[in-house]
Amino acid sequence: MLESNYTMPSEFLLVGFTDYLPLRVTLFSVFLIVYTLTVVGNMGLIILVNISSSLQTPMYFFLSNLSFLDISYSTAITPKMLVNFLTSRKVISLYGCALQMFFFACFADAECLVLAAMAYDRYAAVCNPLLYPTLMSKRVCTCFIVLAYFSGSMTSMVHVCLTFRLPFCGSNIVNHFFCDIPPLLALSCADTHINELLLFALCGFIQTSTFVVIFISYFRILITILSIKSSGGRSKTFSTCASHFIAVTLFYGTLLFMYLRPTTRYSLNTDKVVALFYTVVFPMFNPIIYSFRNKEVKNALKKLLERNWIFNE
Repeated sequence: MLESNYTMPSEFLLVGFTDYLPLRVTLFSVFLIVYTLTVVGNMGLIILVNISSSLQTPMYFFLSNLSFLDISYSTAITPKMLVNFLTSRKVISLYGCALQMFFFACFADAECLVLAAMAYDRYAAVCNPLLYPTLMSKRVCTCFIVLAYFSGSMTSMVHVCLTFRLPFCGSNIVNHFFCDIPPLLALSCADTHINELLLFALCGFIQTSTFVVIFISYFRILITILSIKSSGGRSKTFSTCASHFIAVTLFYGTLLFMYLRPTTRYSLNTDKVVALFYTVVFPMFNPIIYSFRNKEVKNALKKLLERNWIFNE
């Protein structure tokens, strides 16, 4: 993996957030609850979408994939972080570090594309309702999802391969709570301009292009909503899109801050706090946002609970 003059470290030490044991135990308890809610909430949403006949639409097909991605990239990070809160030596193996980077980058990039597909779905439903069955056919939806996972896998593979070809001839202490790309580049004793350029280009292309799709879709949706004469119709149409817009704002705000800045402005201590939100906290919010702000999801859940209650009588 490296040039012969250098030895790749067999492991990395993750700095994490603090060495103060009582605070680490408190953080462990808090983030264990957050991670549990993330898994239970998103898994519950996936199950609800798949068993409820009223939710068999493209929007909820994308939503179930979004929940899967939230569980996946949170799981790539959080369990190891929780273990490190309780251990004095926060170590991760070389291959464990590479796998963590790959899966996180893959699922995070795929989530950008799924969010863009969801925005296009809302655009098609609101602005072109007559063409909606054609624009968002089952084949089209499947192609969107395959493209999301394929693109995420390819871009993350590029980042991992180029990052772990670098010589780490100095410290193996990573100033982060997981193996993210910027803190690992900071450890290399070689020129990392190519890596930084590709990080900016690939992340920039995915994040910027999907953000543009989302922005244009919601701009067109807003124009259509304002043209609806009935206030009740405007309210109903807006409510179907508001939850998705909130989720997009939270997710993209942190990602654009993290990866579309000049490398001279990286602050690893600040980045750790920001990364904590989009890797651990935000995945918990999506099922809450989509459940409490979506009447169809609430009605489907109500029917399911009523059905189970009748069967248990």
